[in-house]
Amino acid sequence: MPTPSMEDYIEQIYILIEDKGYARVSDIAENLQVHPSSVTKMVQKLDKDEYLNYEKYRGLILTSKGKKVGKRLVYRHDLLEQFLEVIGVDEENIYNDVEGIEHHLSWNSIDRIGDLVQFFETNPDYIKELRSIQQKNEEQMEK
Repeated sequence: MPTPSMEDYIEQIYILIEDKGYARVSDIAENLQVHPSSVTKMVQKLDKDEYLNYEKYRGLILTSKGKKVGKRLVYRHDLLEQFLEVIGVDEENIYNDVEGIEHHLSWNSIDRIGDLVQFFETNPDYIKELRSIQQKNEEQMEK
């Protein structure tokens, strides 16, 4: 099982490969705002744990295990963004909130959140009702 830090790297590598077709140490470092030397150390660990294959100066590719984990991590991140949007979290707070909570929820909780998001998507009237409740609560807080 990958650590939260490993998950961040796998997720970022997966996204880069999906978007650009490759992931370089420099791109990973830039996107995660860490030093390239830190990326190299983590990539070597991920290689040892069979999430990817890394050859110095040649690049890296995700293994089938790494792809599976990466896809699931991207799904989790996107789902949590959807969930926070549905429940009315301000857009400017969503990314940081997701980053703060995504590693602290079980996969069972993630799946239940997915069910709830799906419920709201198929029943948009409940979103309107939720917004109405939120507006009333905000008005009461201002009093």
